[in-house]
Amino acid sequence: MPLFDHLAELRRRLTIVVVSVVCAALVVYMATPTLIEIMFDPINSVLPEGSSVTVLTALGGFTIRFKVSLFFGAIMCTPMILWQVLGFFLPALNEKERRWVLPTVAAMVALFFLGMLFCYLVIQRAAFGWLVEQITEFATATVNAEDYLSIMLLLEVGFGIAFQLPLIIFYLSILHVVPYRMFRSGWRYVYVILLVICAVVTPDASPITMVLMYAVMLALYEVSLAVARRVIVLRDGKEALYWTRDEYTEHELEKQ
Repeated sequence: MPLFDHLAELRRRLTIVVVSVVCAALVVYMATPTLIEIMFDPINSVLPEGSSVTVLTALGGFTIRFKVSLFFGAIMCTPMILWQVLGFFLPALNEKERRWVLPTVAAMVALFFLGMLFCYLVIQRAAFGWLVEQITEFATATVNAEDYLSIMLLLEVGFGIAFQLPLIIFYLSILHVVPYRMFRSGWRYVYVILLVICAVVTPDASPITMVLMYAVMLALYEVSLAVARRVIVLRDGKEALYWTRDEYTEHELEKQ
């Protein structure tokens, strides 16, 4: 299609996404008290007796409910959002590329939600528990609900994105954009880079969050490299572990 037809198609699909998310958020808004209770459970469980989560502004209650409803509305609309994204890009891909797209997108979604679940079940209770301990030695902990929710949502999204690391490493390796041997031989540099990333992206001041995220990313990095090695060896043999992108391209042309 001409450029302006592509732009019109993109606008149409974006409109569908925005309207769907807003409608879902309006529906979810009615259930936000229950959802908020679930979301606040990690910090309620670590607050000392007599402490509580507090809303400090007149608009705070509406702001919290709006953020939660929008967040869960977007989660509810994830299948539809992916359908619109795929509908826009798939016509430009050949049959071989399409076979990779669907499983890749499914893996991305699964890893994103797995990261969010891990953050909710493990990270938040540990991180906020440590932060509350820093307060209780000299004061009574009164948590601002708006601040907590903002940090919580950032952590959820951050861990969802962090869990995409295996896919990135996997494809960079099997496509030889970065040779496997470079990932393996340069592990010290990768470990330092991951540590810096964790220190920068964690939205709270808790070292517990940074350490836990760093440990998770190291585990994901090693697992993704192990899987990539297995795929490369099964597909092209052990010598392919040392191929560059040019050597891989040459090998693919010879196969054709």
